[in-house]
This record gives sequence, structure tokens and C-alpha cells, in this order.
Amino acid sequence: MSDLLKQRLQARLGYEFRDPAQLDLALTHRSHGARNNERLEFLGDSILNFIIGEALYQQFPEAREGQLSRLRSQMVKGETLAMLAREFELGECLRLGEGEMKSGGHRRESILADTVEALIGAIYLESGFQVCAERVNAWYQSRLQALSLAQPAKDAKTRLQEFLQAHKLPLPEYDVVEVEGEAHAHQFTIECRVTPIKEAVRAQASSRRVAEKQAAAEMLEKLQKITLKPKRKG
Repeated sequence: MSDLLKQRLQARLGYEFRDPAQLDLALTHRSHGARNNERLEFLGDSILNFIIGEALYQQFPEAREGQLSRLRSQMVKGETLAMLAREFELGECLRLGEGEMKSGGHRRESILADTVEALIGAIYLESGFQVCAERVNAWYQSRLQALSLAQPAKDAKTRLQEFLQAHKLPLPEYDVVEVEGEAHAHQFTIECRVTPIKEAVRAQASSRRVAEKQAAAEMLEKLQKITLKPKRKG
């Protein structure tokens, strides 16, 4: 990785490493070699959970333990971390092995999420907890402000199922129509079919679960544009 890429990344992170080797290590995936970021990822995961847990505890003084746990899970899950990584344009900075690089590892959600945790671990080791917490809270500021104690939003598959049940219609059907790529880098193409819509909806993602959610969201949007009235018994 060039010095210019490192400078740009650190500007986006809002943190400049005094030891460039620590940054390099945080960005090194296990496919690159034996010296990689897995230990930093382990450390960063624990620190992230604590920082977000404390932020939620302060932000929601009336919240019950179960509510705080659900919100924290939402904030620290891989999907959220990968979104942060993309905002940092982290993919272009990763140090990957040749095979992982060819298979598109710089876009893979799990690798991006793990690298964010490794960066948190590296910042903590170099500058301590206070500085690390300041950075993490800054990264999460808009997401934390958008939270509420209302029941977390249901995923698209659940909402689609509930919509169909409310209208006394059969449940959706999901089919895998194509799987591309190597075994460790599959791309799944999913079709979603429901009774009121003649044409199936297709979506593609690196996991079957994510592709199904994307297809369900698009199908739900189509359904909501047509007029459906719940069927009455008798």
C-alpha cells in the first residue's frame, strides 16, 4: 500500500498511527501470511463491544438490559462494521494473499468487518482506551443518534411474510437459481416468488441469506404498490 493511500485512510479514520507497522498489521488478512491481524481483531471486538455498550448505557438511562443488548448487537454486527469499512474506503488498503485478492476479498463483508475491529485493537494498543473510545464514538455518532428504544426494525423477509399473512396469501418461495465464483467466494442469485406478482424478483449477494433479504425487500416494495385487501373468513 502506498504512503498516499495510508495518509488518506488515516485522514478518514481521524487517527494517525505513530507506528506505521501497527497500521500495516491491522490491515493484513490471514491469507497474506502468518503475521496477520487476527489477534488485533480479537482485541478490537472486545473493546468495541464495551465502548458501544457504555455509549448505549449513557444514551438510554431508562432502557432495560434486553433493549441495550439488542441495540448493541445491531451496532456491532458484521453488516454495520462492513458499512463503516466502505465509508473508510478500507477495501483498497487491505493486504491480502494472491488468491484472496483475485477472488474479490477486498469487497467481502466478513474481511472488511474484521479489519475494522483490528484497527480498533491497534489504536487501543498505541494510544490507550480514551483515544480509542473517542474515535469509535466519532465513527458511530450518526448511527447512535438514529437509534431509539422502539423494537428494532424487522428484516425484509419477516416483513414480507407478515404482509402476506395479513392478506391471507401463501408464504413467499425462495430459490437459488445460480451460484458463481470459487468455493470461498460464492455469489448467490436468488429468486423470490409470491402469488400476487407474476414475475419473480432476483437479487445477488455473497451469501444466500443476504440475497434473500434483498429480494424480499424488492418484492415487498412491489406488493405495496398494488392494492391488496385482507380476505375475510366466511
